[in-house]
Amino acid sequence: MPALLDVSFFPRIAKPLNSYRKFWAARFGTAPFLPMNRAEMSQLGWDSCDIVLVTGDAYVDHPSFGMAVIGRMLESQGFRVGIIAQPDWQSAEPFKALGKPNLFWGVTAGNMDSMINRYTADRKIRSDDAYTPGDVGGKRPDRAAIVYSQRCREAFPDVPIVLGGIEGSLRRIAHYDYWSDKVRRSVVVDSKCDLLLYGNAERAVVEIAHRLAARESVHEITDVRGTAFVQRQAREGWYEIDSTQVDFPGHIEAHVNPYLMISEQAKEQGASCLREDEAQATADAQNASTDSGKIQVLTFVPNPQLGPLVGKGLHKVPPREKSVIRLPSYEQVKSNPVLYAHASRVLHLETNPGNARCLVQAHGEGHTARDVWINPPPIPLSTAEMDAVFDLPYARSPHPVYADAKGSHDGATKIPAWEMIRFSVNIMRGCFGGCTFCSITEHEGRIIQSRSEASVLKEIEEIRDKVKGFTGVISDLGGPTANMYRLGCKSPEIEAACRKPSCVFPGICNNLTTDHAPLIQMYRKARALRGVKKILIGSGLRYDLAVQSPEYIQELVSHHVGGYLKIAPEHTESGPLDKMMKPGIGSYDRFKQLFDKFSAQAGKKQFLVPYFIAAHPGTSDEDMMNLAIWLKKNGFRADQVQTFYPSPMATATAMYHTSRNPLRKVTQDSAKVDVVKGEKRRRLHKAFLRYHDAKHWPLLREALKAMGRSDLIGNGKQHLIPTWQPLAEPYQSARKKNSTRGNAPEKGDLLTQHTGLPPRKKR
Repeated sequence: MPALLDVSFFPRIAKPLNSYRKFWAARFGTAPFLPMNRAEMSQLGWDSCDIVLVTGDAYVDHPSFGMAVIGRMLESQGFRVGIIAQPDWQSAEPFKALGKPNLFWGVTAGNMDSMINRYTADRKIRSDDAYTPGDVGGKRPDRAAIVYSQRCREAFPDVPIVLGGIEGSLRRIAHYDYWSDKVRRSVVVDSKCDLLLYGNAERAVVEIAHRLAARESVHEITDVRGTAFVQRQAREGWYEIDSTQVDFPGHIEAHVNPYLMISEQAKEQGASCLREDEAQATADAQNASTDSGKIQVLTFVPNPQLGPLVGKGLHKVPPREKSVIRLPSYEQVKSNPVLYAHASRVLHLETNPGNARCLVQAHGEGHTARDVWINPPPIPLSTAEMDAVFDLPYARSPHPVYADAKGSHDGATKIPAWEMIRFSVNIMRGCFGGCTFCSITEHEGRIIQSRSEASVLKEIEEIRDKVKGFTGVISDLGGPTANMYRLGCKSPEIEAACRKPSCVFPGICNNLTTDHAPLIQMYRKARALRGVKKILIGSGLRYDLAVQSPEYIQELVSHHVGGYLKIAPEHTESGPLDKMMKPGIGSYDRFKQLFDKFSAQAGKKQFLVPYFIAAHPGTSDEDMMNLAIWLKKNGFRADQVQTFYPSPMATATAMYHTSRNPLRKVTQDSAKVDVVKGEKRRRLHKAFLRYHDAKHWPLLREALKAMGRSDLIGNGKQHLIPTWQPLAEPYQSARKKNSTRGNAPEKGDLLTQHTGLPPRKKR
């Protein structure tokens, strides 16, 4: 193949959300709530809906609920949007409630994957559902994305189906399904949708809506980023990179190896990656030309390394915009764990919007063969676009249909998920942490998309002035994380070229900005607003970043902690932490020192509440034992324990299913990962986290003896569990409400814990 210029060397420009000419139906104006029935449509003067959204959640018109964001965004483009929330899926009739959509169905299972929403990590059915009025479980079907799509097709067969939401995002390729314990096909195939939108879909759904409104066939819309669809015939003009097998020693193909980072590719050819001093100079120049009150717009530029190499004949690289990587087929990954792990690795290396290529995966053989085509991820929203999304005219409350006769949302009409976020504000999207068990980066991406300070402050004032029940306390200013606001790469060139799954593992990248000053400034301005008494931070804190800014920790501890702060070290041992891509426990220790120091300076008695995961891939029984010893030494007692939950498409789930580590190059003889499977072993790991619970002591005694650690069984302070067993009820803390209170256990708890004496009876 002749040497070709990589067209990714040129800038990629995304069409702004506000640049479209509004659809003619904009003349109807803004709806107080998007209609859920014909009567509401009539009140708005509508004879039909252009788009009908079907969701597994109750309809809450708030920017934390996906269907509200998509609905209001489409409304702002001039389209008439209706919502069918939690329909009875036993027949197609409820799906006809708003009539035939003029343009398309928009289908989502809701804010959560329907299987995770319905089942526990032990595959037991949950009785509750936080996204349903009254917290009632069972109001959506299993695999809701598939079921809803089928009913929409039955209701109006000729209306295009556009599937979105996190359930679709995490099932866009063939994936291991924990609940059936097998590899399932892409949800694009099983749902028979026309288009799948993955990730945050505002940019994609707006473009698709306008193109369908212009009478373009949905089957011709194959070039939108962040979409997937079924392709039955080969596409002309594309260069296919075959990655259907793992690499073997021998001749290296001339194409770019999808396993290698950009810097590694350059080094292989005798070149070097962009120097950090050049990156710093670029960042300084950009900062110097940017007003302090403004936020830079994200600009994606192409791979800076390949340009000079192409003309020297060192690389034969097809144009990135016309390159597609063929993953192992569904049939291959279903039967071969090594190829499944390989496919997972390739997919996760093709997630940077600045350099990702298309992916394709065959499903079926012979005359039934078809390809699932996955376009590169969407270009993240600029700050101005993020502001526009959050400034849409949300009612900021559940739809009136859920209210009781007095107009309140309590009791049987109370929606727990709404109650949780009604006084919180989302300030950013994305996460560059890359934790292997988490789906945030796979759905929202690793590029941080931040709102402007002005937009955030405006929303706080709207909560103060419009939301019933506001007492002056904002429950959270955060997002996927509490403290990644306006953080990112110092250089757009490096950001566009990088293929690393995490910016903070195994250590914080030198090219990552860790300046918390913009966040500190926003905290100060927010709590100075009239009517605001307190602002708490409830989102997960990335403490390895926080220790880079002691001033931030001081600000947080002095003003924004309500006595207890939740953080997630997840484990203490390097084995599981490496598989999680989480920092060592030393980062937690450094954060705790600063937390305690600044709490004392503020004259406050405050405590950390750490969270840990049991049974994560790569965790040995000895690892869990050492974690239990650490917990007892530090006086922690976990009431609620998180057992590893293999969510679709996560890297840790690939480890769980294949016993291989996709964080490294996968070969036929790759070292296997210790995977915790089987009910007894999963119960054991959970029992170590709840070492203080007497009902787990028999299992722990048996395990400790088998591990040769009988020295941990006894009635002294140095022992993990006692030799005796209660004859009556299992042990319970006399003060249960304090049993998870970090490093502040009750005296009675400590006495019972360390002496091995039976607990005193309650009077």
